[in-house]
Amino acid sequence: MQRPTLSSRKRLWAEWPRFARLVAAAEAGAGAVTLMVAGALASAGGAPDLDLSGYELVFDENFDTLDVSARGPGTRWIAHTPWNGDFGDALFVDPTPGFPFTIEDGILRIEARKSEDGAWRAGLLSSTDPSGQGFQLPYGYFEMRAKLPPGPGVWPGFWLIYNRSPESSIEIDVVEYYGHAPDSYHSVLRIWPKKDTVEAQDHDFVHTVPWGTLVDEYHDYGVSVEPEEIIMYHEGYEMARTPTPVEHMGPLSILLNLALGSGFPIEHAKNPSHMYVDYVRAYRRKG
Repeated sequence: MQRPTLSSRKRLWAEWPRFARLVAAAEAGAGAVTLMVAGALASAGGAPDLDLSGYELVFDENFDTLDVSARGPGTRWIAHTPWNGDFGDALFVDPTPGFPFTIEDGILRIEARKSEDGAWRAGLLSSTDPSGQGFQLPYGYFEMRAKLPPGPGVWPGFWLIYNRSPESSIEIDVVEYYGHAPDSYHSVLRIWPKKDTVEAQDHDFVHTVPWGTLVDEYHDYGVSVEPEEIIMYHEGYEMARTPTPVEHMGPLSILLNLALGSGFPIEHAKNPSHMYVDYVRAYRRKG
């Protein structure tokens, strides 16, 4: 979820209700990095591209209840990143009754609130605790159905990460939304180097959507992660794809959060702000 400043940034723009996938190349440092994606156009009015007939459901969080603790162990979710690293302009807090998580009629509400001391506090959920216990899956299909918060300054996300390699971390942001731009959202593939021998990568797919629909309605945000490629989906329609990087070598944890900022002003952020989540699911290929 943290946004780096890189000379190697690649952007692929997707048009709504049609999507365009491009072939792009960008300079990164002294060498050339090539990102290749098949070019195509499709109408969202046709049949969805997503086919889960060859998959089995292995993680199903419907939020009838919420099993969460600050840092585990033994709960389905923890309320911090497994490496205990906050980001953005709101502090992710331990769960207490009524804040930052509430459950009503099978819907999770994540709240960001500015306290009397002037500090913003908000919520994050991770499926893996600091010891590595919890739900993780290296390959499969991951999906969240959610309604995003309105207003400038909000920065909600649904993302996957593997960060236990000594060489690098891989982060897949299925949806990264900036409240000042209610007509778009981002899907991002990032490689975070831990050694000089690994190159930082930032593949940023920006999807244009009808103005305000992401905050007015629930939408399905998904990603298929397989050994050969990573495919981003919205409402079951393919939005973008990119080759799976060689740095992907371990099980992915699921995270979702309501953050603030990411370098954008938060003085006009709505207080409180709310993100609503219907479900989070993960599927594994059969066989």
